[in-house]
Amino acid sequence: MTLLTKNLKLLFITAIVLVAFGFQAQASEKNDYQGPAPKYIFYFIGDGMGLSQANATEAYLGAIAKSNGIQKLEFSKFPNTGFYTTYATNRFITGSAAAGTALSTGHKTSINTIGMDASKQIAYKNIAEMAKDKGYKVGIVSSVSIDHATPATFYAHEPSRNQYYKISLDLSKSGFNYFAGGGFKHPEGDGKIDDNNTMANFGMGDATQIKKKQTNSMDIAISKGYRIVNSLKGFHALKKGDDKIIASAPHLAGGKALPYAIDQDSLTDISLGDFTQKGIELLDNPNGFFMMVEGGKIDWACHANDAATVVKEVLQFDKAVSKAIAFYNQHPNETLILVAGDHETGGMALGFSGTHYDSEFALLQYQNISYEDFTKIMNTYRIDKRGHYNFEDALALAKKYFGLGDASKGLELSKFDLQQMKDAFNQSMKKKQNKKNKDQYYLLYGSYDPFTTTLCHLLSQKAGIGWTSFSHTATPIPVRAMGVGANLYTGFFDNTDIPKKLMKLIENK
Repeated sequence: MTLLTKNLKLLFITAIVLVAFGFQAQASEKNDYQGPAPKYIFYFIGDGMGLSQANATEAYLGAIAKSNGIQKLEFSKFPNTGFYTTYATNRFITGSAAAGTALSTGHKTSINTIGMDASKQIAYKNIAEMAKDKGYKVGIVSSVSIDHATPATFYAHEPSRNQYYKISLDLSKSGFNYFAGGGFKHPEGDGKIDDNNTMANFGMGDATQIKKKQTNSMDIAISKGYRIVNSLKGFHALKKGDDKIIASAPHLAGGKALPYAIDQDSLTDISLGDFTQKGIELLDNPNGFFMMVEGGKIDWACHANDAATVVKEVLQFDKAVSKAIAFYNQHPNETLILVAGDHETGGMALGFSGTHYDSEFALLQYQNISYEDFTKIMNTYRIDKRGHYNFEDALALAKKYFGLGDASKGLELSKFDLQQMKDAFNQSMKKKQNKKNKDQYYLLYGSYDPFTTTLCHLLSQKAGIGWTSFSHTATPIPVRAMGVGANLYTGFFDNTDIPKKLMKLIENK
């Protein structure tokens, strides 16, 4: 072996060692962060938001701008991205309670369980409670009811997500500084707890029969020093120094949630971004704050396979993130922003067999109402007409609210489209579904109004979007991070690692 060959071999070995050492040092840096704790922590959770929901929104923005590509959301510009698995202890496809518990406590649990172990015996401490112990002020914000599964996992410990009354009692026990968004679902007690009544968790059919009313949980919160604010004037009057606030939207939709973004009136409604901005104003203090903000209705719209409403929900969620980014720009060396999701919903696919390789995301702009509000229109029509139904009326409604049938918009209807719509309309006009075809009915319409669901599917398909489910899926979820300790959130890990890394960060406070 010549001297040159020996030197080249030595150089090659040295290079390998240096690269290996570099990877080891990088891994050590990710796992053993020793820097200062972030003073301000934003933890955003897009419920039901996987890669497809975000990318569909970016493709929609690109299409509206008449470009053949995407226009990035603000959180897609973050410098650090990771992915994580979401399974629960007793099911591969998780639910919001189990996923929320994993994202808040760092522990896996069973479906429907809030902040406890799978046996429902041990209460797990969550990141919000730890932050409070460390001196941070704490805020919990959601576009759905504030006692819903995901926000509940950051302050409650209950065997079932459907124990809304007990969860609302845990809320006032927490002593957190700011709760905002939706209202309380069952402030006077829970009726029969039915963990199989999943539609109630999406703001549908959630009435409960209470045999014996209990002390209103909102009154209990007031007795513990909280102030309830549920008017536009009261909300805007909140100012720095106000503490222990429970602020809910003045106009609540199904499930005591905010109206869908597509249905909101900017003059009378409060958006998720507004609630986030107010949280920054109220929580900012010398000891810092922790704020969890959930875009809960992304999930609900995905359950209904309503692509246009999903896009508008993601856009509103991104605007809330933008409020945190603006704050970060003022405090770049003290702030951490995380944008995560609990699971993907609907099996949303950016591609549909009927359109082959074509996509027309801009067509979604012609829908101007959510599936929820359109279902109300259909229900009213069925009741008012008393059996005297006319398919031509249905076609007019489809054109008015979805653009379907308007050739000038590129939304022509084929004979096949019309037959699907007619079949669905006939189903919608029945008071009860045909039990003999229950499985076929569910595959076509889920648990939603048939005509509404068919319109959502047709518009999705014409835009080039497909759906595989009316439920959740198990696809891994992305986490985006920016700021202090953000480098911890690159790689591929489990959902329990998100709060574990965060807990490690604030240990240094």
